[in-house]
Amino acid sequence: MNLQDKNSQRFSFLTSRREFLKTSATVVAGAALARPGYTAEDNTLKIALVGCGGRGTGAAAQAMSTSGPTKLWAMADVFEHRLAASYKGLSGKHAKQMEVPAERQFIGFDGYKKAIDSIGKGGVVLLTTPPAFRPLHVEYAVSKGVHVFMEKSFGSDVPGALRIKKAGEEASRKNLKVAGGLMSRHYKPLAEAVENIHKGLIGDVVTAWAYREHGPVGYHPRKPGVTEMGHQVANYSAFTWLNGTFLLDWLIHNLDICCWVKDAWPVSCQGMGGRQVRTDADQLFDHYAAEYTFPDGTRLFAQGRHQAKCWGFFGDIIHGTKGSAVLGEGISHPRIFKTFNQTAENQVWEYKGEPCNHYQVEHDLFFSAIRNDKPYNEADRCVKATLVGIMGRMACETGQLIKWDDMLACTTELAPGLENFTMDSKPPVVPDEKGNYPVAMPGRSAAA
Repeated sequence: MNLQDKNSQRFSFLTSRREFLKTSATVVAGAALARPGYTAEDNTLKIALVGCGGRGTGAAAQAMSTSGPTKLWAMADVFEHRLAASYKGLSGKHAKQMEVPAERQFIGFDGYKKAIDSIGKGGVVLLTTPPAFRPLHVEYAVSKGVHVFMEKSFGSDVPGALRIKKAGEEASRKNLKVAGGLMSRHYKPLAEAVENIHKGLIGDVVTAWAYREHGPVGYHPRKPGVTEMGHQVANYSAFTWLNGTFLLDWLIHNLDICCWVKDAWPVSCQGMGGRQVRTDADQLFDHYAAEYTFPDGTRLFAQGRHQAKCWGFFGDIIHGTKGSAVLGEGISHPRIFKTFNQTAENQVWEYKGEPCNHYQVEHDLFFSAIRNDKPYNEADRCVKATLVGIMGRMACETGQLIKWDDMLACTTELAPGLENFTMDSKPPVVPDEKGNYPVAMPGRSAAA
C-alpha cells in the first residue's frame, strides 16, 4: 500500500508564500492598549457568536482560548435548541468567560444585528451560519466597526461573494481585521510542504488533484411544525441557495490549497455531475468532477462524491516535473516524493516540527492582530477561493466550459430578498406536488 492510500484514511488573497509567512509572524504575546471593543480598562474583547452549530461552537471555544482576556457576550441563531446546546457546551471549559444572559441570546433571522450591536465598535463577531447569509452579516459587521471571523464558504453565488470582497475593502479602510475559515492556510506542516514545493523540490507543478470522497451527506426529514424555510435551513448542505453545492462548500479547502500550491487561480473550468444514487428530496448532486485550467495551461482536477460503499479519499495530490506530493485538508501528515510513486523509499520530505492545531492558530493570528493593531484581512483570498468553487459548480451543473471573466459577470442571486427572510418566508426553491425540488440538469440548466 502506498502512502496515498494510507493517508486516505486520515483524516491571504495571499499572492505568495512570503506573504503567508509574514502574516503568520504576527502572532505575538502581550497586552495591548485599551481601545474600542475592550470592556472597561481590562482589555477584554467582547465576542458575539452568530450561528451556533458545531462549527460555530468550536470557533467560539477557540476564540476564548486565544491569548488575552475575552468574553462571549452575545449569541444568535435561528433555532433556539441549537443556541441552547451551544451555550451548554461552551459553559463547561469556558464558564468564566461566558457572559451571555437571556437578554443577549437572540433567536431569529435578525438576531445577527442584535448580537453585533450588543458588542459595539471594536468587538469581534464570529459568523458561522450557512454561507448564503455570510455577505449580509459581513456587511453589517463592518458597517458597525466590528472585527470579523467568517467561516467558509464566503457566499453561495457570485453577487454574494463580490459583496464580501467589497466589505473586506471597507474593513481595510476602517482598520478592521477580517479572518476567513480556510484554516489549512495556517497548518504548519502544510505550509512547510507548500514552501518546499515553491522552492522547487518537485520542479514545476504540472497537475493538481483535489478530492473529497466519502459517505452520504446527512439529510434530516422534516420535523412536525417546522416551516419549509426552517426545514431547508436545517438541511443547508442539501440546498444550493444556502451552501452553493457540495463542490463549493465541501471542497473549498482543497481547491484553495491546490491554487496555493500552484500560486495561481484558474481561468476556466469544465465538468460534470449528477444524482446517481441519491433519493432524498433536495437539490444535491451526489458526484462532481471538475477540470480547471490555470493561466499557463496546467490543470487542476476536482472530484467530489458522497456515496456509500465507494472508494474514499480526502486530500490533494500534486505532480511536478521532478516529483509529487500528497497533502491538503484531510491529510494530517503531508509528504513529498522524488517520483510519482508515493512509496516510503521515494519520500524526500515530511514535517518534523511540533503538532499544530490549525483551527486554533487561525484564531491566535486573528486575535493577535486585533490586540496589536496589525494589518490582517483575508477577505480577498477567501472570495477568490469561493469563486473557484462557484465556477466549478456552474461548469458541472450546466455541462458548459465556464471562463473566469464570464463567471464574474454573472448577476444571478440564488436568494433574492434574503435580508427580509423570516422563518415563515417562502424559500427561493419549493417542492413540487410530489415533494421534489428543482435539480440542475447539465446541458439544460443555465449558469447561476
